Amino acid sequence: MPSPTSDLRIRATRPLPAPAVFQHAFPLDEAGALRILRARREIAAIMSGADDRLLVVVGPCSIHDPGAAVEFAQNLRGAAGRHAGELMAVMRVYFEKPRTVTGWKGLINDPDLDGTFHISKGLRLARKLMVEITAAGVPIATEFLDTTIGQYYADLVSWGAIGARTVESQVHRQLASGLSMPVGFKNRTDGNVQVAVDAILSARHPHWFPSLTRNGTPASLGTTGNDDTHLVLRGGSSGPNYSADDVRSAVSLLAGSGLPPHLMVDCSHGNSGKDAERQSAVAADLAARVGAGDRALAAVMIESNLLGGSQDYRAVPLLRGRSVTDACLSWEQTVPLLDRLAAAVGERRMARA
Repeated sequence: MPSPTSDLRIRATRPLPAPAVFQHAFPLDEAGALRILRARREIAAIMSGADDRLLVVVGPCSIHDPGAAVEFAQNLRGAAGRHAGELMAVMRVYFEKPRTVTGWKGLINDPDLDGTFHISKGLRLARKLMVEITAAGVPIATEFLDTTIGQYYADLVSWGAIGARTVESQVHRQLASGLSMPVGFKNRTDGNVQVAVDAILSARHPHWFPSLTRNGTPASLGTTGNDDTHLVLRGGSSGPNYSADDVRSAVSLLAGSGLPPHLMVDCSHGNSGKDAERQSAVAADLAARVGAGDRALAAVMIESNLLGGSQDYRAVPLLRGRSVTDACLSWEQTVPLLDRLAAAVGERRMARA
């Protein structure tokens, strides 16, 4: 026998159930499917400019406590109902966290937050939570980081994101071209926006790429292309990029590529200087410009949790409702921002009348 040459650095293998197994265990019912399809259509209409409401993607930086996430969804449902005429509210339900070097990688990768990496358990928890949030009537947003595990829960997602670290990845562009929901591409971590525009254009074209079917079978997937793709400005190492000049520059890049002149601004990350409290000032500035009639600003993202700030994921005990990754605004701090953004949409309508 020849000397082994494969799997030399693989120390263990744990089989995963096929996506269809979890879909059978936690099914999407007809009422939920209709809510998701409607939410996707409404989000696409807002990002194309056909609907003058503001899309607001709001929620925890990452999910580590499903119970607290359900409570947040219930809070958001109430606020969304009050502002349904002005805002389309979608909850951040992020299970995967890209790490610069190391750290907790999210609920799917390490659901027990202890380095045991029970990924099958994480996938089960993730799908179960998404079914519960959908049943509560709240649309779901998530980032697609791993290009295969989306098959476990993509049917429950109303808005998807391709993050700043993967926006240049060809496989993520191919994935987005086949996703069934609107997808936002963030600018690169250094602030480069052209890369995201290129990604949007790529995702609007058909692609073929290897992946998994819902039955867990390796297959080549052919896509139709995703016309519901758009830009997300999130700032970068070069500084924030949510100013009026930055937005005009980004819109110029979009228009130059024949893309709709509408975008989302992420109030966190580089636009807040990684200071969660700064999100309030960023959102207030955006609201003032929306109220003054800016139509390019079609969407806003806010990182919010039941409690503000963050905590180390290894802390014992963990405070319920506080982020274990990036710091977030508290729900109490978030409510007035939603009120102000809704009022700004009303002001924009009056300015056009």
